[in-house]
Amino acid sequence: MTEQNIGQRLARIAEEAGRLILPLWSAGVEVSRKADESPVTEADRRAERLILDRLQESFPGVPVVSEEDASEFGTPGAIGPRFFLVDPLDGTKAFIRKDPNFTVNIALVQDGRPIEGAVVAPASGETWFTNGGGAAKVAAPGAAPQDIRVRAGGGDPLALISHTMKPEHLAELKSRYGFERTEAMDSSIKLVRIAEGAADIYPRHGPTMEWDIAAGDAVLRAAGGRLTGLEGEPFVYGKAGEGFRNGWFVARGA
Repeated sequence: MTEQNIGQRLARIAEEAGRLILPLWSAGVEVSRKADESPVTEADRRAERLILDRLQESFPGVPVVSEEDASEFGTPGAIGPRFFLVDPLDGTKAFIRKDPNFTVNIALVQDGRPIEGAVVAPASGETWFTNGGGAAKVAAPGAAPQDIRVRAGGGDPLALISHTMKPEHLAELKSRYGFERTEAMDSSIKLVRIAEGAADIYPRHGPTMEWDIAAGDAVLRAAGGRLTGLEGEPFVYGKAGEGFRNGWFVARGA
């Protein structure tokens, strides 16, 4: 399978998972609590089972680190140079409150860097994925993929933030990064909105896990953007010794 086809295959798998969970979003689901008190639903579990099955069929022998499996059994103590990161439903809180900004995320990591990825927003029918060294978007089911690229810098940048950000924290970010315009949204969709040129910056001074952002990061990098540590240092994946937890980061377009 060529690198171009890997991104496309991940997109098809994520889309299939999205079709599986969309009826549950419309109808509503029972919410359980994980050990860390974060919410989980049957949609998370069903999507993960499907994705793990499809990855095993298409990429036998490549290990997978996935959110719900890690929550139940813990993360592996070590990982090889090539593995998948899966978040079957990023934005579970949004999903529960019937907000459309939840996503399905699959990334392939090689030597600490996400080289292929797909992000699907089931509620809107949008798909973003790596595609032969670049990035592409399918705007609606059945539509033809279109190449995407981060927009040129300059002007008045639009920053993406979380819905729950406190005013004092937002003021600190505005001062540090030099933006005034903001838009709040959940999940990894922030990364792909920058990748498609709809926004410019997403600073994250808070906890995330590798599976939360790897797929969106892969698409962002392929579209000409970057995700780094706060001082511009390379952002790496496969931090098994740290439980696959991320440090703070900032994602940027051009």
